[in-house]
Amino acid sequence: MRHLAVFAAWENEQALDDFLTNSQLGNTLSAGWHVRLELIRRWGQFSEFDDLQVSDNKAENDQPVVAVTLARLKLPQLFRFIRWGRPVERQVRDHPAAKLALASMRPLGTFSTFSIWRSQREMAEMVHGKGASAENDQHARAMTERERKDFHYQFTTLRFRALAEYGEWLGQSSIVPNLAKNLNS
Repeated sequence: MRHLAVFAAWENEQALDDFLTNSQLGNTLSAGWHVRLELIRRWGQFSEFDDLQVSDNKAENDQPVVAVTLARLKLPQLFRFIRWGRPVERQVRDHPAAKLALASMRPLGTFSTFSIWRSQREMAEMVHGKGASAENDQHARAMTERERKDFHYQFTTLRFRALAEYGEWLGQSSIVPNLAKNLNS
């Protein structure tokens, strides 16, 4: 409960810059860290983001990606969700290709994850359970369980290409790997 996370869409970059400069909340947020993103893939549905348009630009497999998951939990599924979700959280957090992995919640029952990956390929391999570790299949197993009996009444995973990064997160900057290089390719 020590950090505020905001996930928002803007008409254009000028509108975002105006908000950050000309509003009290914007001034507070601009003192922190943020990354500007371009949506390249959507899986699932979350009503508040129905208007987000998927870009024609795609990330190459060796380029970094940002993944955001948003879910509204069916409260009777809370204990099942925790049972299946905790190992996945650890898998993502401890994965060597995850440059930043965060989770947040808004009571009651809205959950979100945010992760920055060294490459799209490494993120996809984690999602599908590929790798040498015996723990590598936690995410894939949880997805199978969710398909068997859904934990959520709304769920989406969004994949983004990072466009720009500003400020510091807990003393770190340049969290998105090779950002300038990837924008030029």
